[in-house]
Amino acid sequence: MFSVSAVMMIAGSRGSYALAGAVTAVGLAVTALVAPWTARLVDRHGQARVAVPATAVAVLGSLALLLCVRHGAPDWTLFAAYAATATTPNTGGMSRARWAHLYRDDPAARHTANSFEQAADELCFMLGPVAAAFLCTALFPEAGTLTGAVLLMTGVVIFAAQRATEPPVAPRATDTRSPLRLPGMPALLAVFLATGAVFGSMEVVTLAFADGLGHGAAAGPVLALQAAGSCAAGLLYGSARPAANPHRRLLACVGAMTLLMSLPLLAASTGSLAAVAGALLLAGAATAPTMVTGMTLLQRVVPQAQLNEGMTLAVTALLGGIAAGSATGGWLAEHTAPASGYAAPVAAAALALLLCAAGRPTAQGRTERTTKAPPS
Repeated sequence: MFSVSAVMMIAGSRGSYALAGAVTAVGLAVTALVAPWTARLVDRHGQARVAVPATAVAVLGSLALLLCVRHGAPDWTLFAAYAATATTPNTGGMSRARWAHLYRDDPAARHTANSFEQAADELCFMLGPVAAAFLCTALFPEAGTLTGAVLLMTGVVIFAAQRATEPPVAPRATDTRSPLRLPGMPALLAVFLATGAVFGSMEVVTLAFADGLGHGAAAGPVLALQAAGSCAAGLLYGSARPAANPHRRLLACVGAMTLLMSLPLLAASTGSLAAVAGALLLAGAATAPTMVTGMTLLQRVVPQAQLNEGMTLAVTALLGGIAAGSATGGWLAEHTAPASGYAAPVAAAALALLLCAAGRPTAQGRTERTTKAPPS
């Protein structure tokens, strides 16, 4: 909800989408720098001890942004306030870390839990922007940010209160390597980066395509169909057997994503938004299995004591890819025919496939010392 609410709130008050986009872009960049450090603190000191105060700082940043916009503060204050929201903890990563701890000896149950988490993520991606746009237009421009701040703080407090499922803080040696230096981790993060570019370019190109046809208001529901396809695929994928070789499964999932991402490109050539909507529904079916398999592989590579940091690095790579994909898709949409912009997500998916094929298979398991967590 936050990015959509911030754009609508700032653009509505200052009359500049360029300023609104710049503020959210700077916030994304700061998040990419801060999030791994927040996750490292979570690994070292526990989820509840770090997540609640980190969220409180982020909520104060959102409220500061709201007040700066409301009272006409200088533009630089908007950047400073939104940058403070970078301390928002990776709740999805913390939740997956809990599943990994609870089902550390049951790969099938862990696979189902990871699939459920991805489906829940997709549901949030469907409902969040719609709710934000409705609140900002039906009530007042700051309503989306205010509601998002209340939901975030409330949700994290409730989540942190579930102490029975919180994984214990694992002993950590002083010479522990950063997850970035683990074998196979850079290649896996490169795949996440390219996958993020698929998401970022698809969103911008679809907005431009719908606007070019005079149906800009329909872009949100059309994009929601892609998330709906991914959500449904995530639930179905959770009922499948976990992969004995996650790297091979990831290669197959990324290959399917590359193939399905060509459908919107073909549909756009007809000039029909309805055709693009149907193609996006089908294209979304490959994204959840790709994300679930990638996260499963990451959980095998990264030791338990660094799991939150490792998954946050994956999310950071995704965010970086989304930013790069948005810029590339926006450039293509502006300088080429609207339908040609759909070549960007296809190219990004093909790049992810090449990176996945070129990367050596990552570790298929961890040693007993790193796999077993101390009893809770």
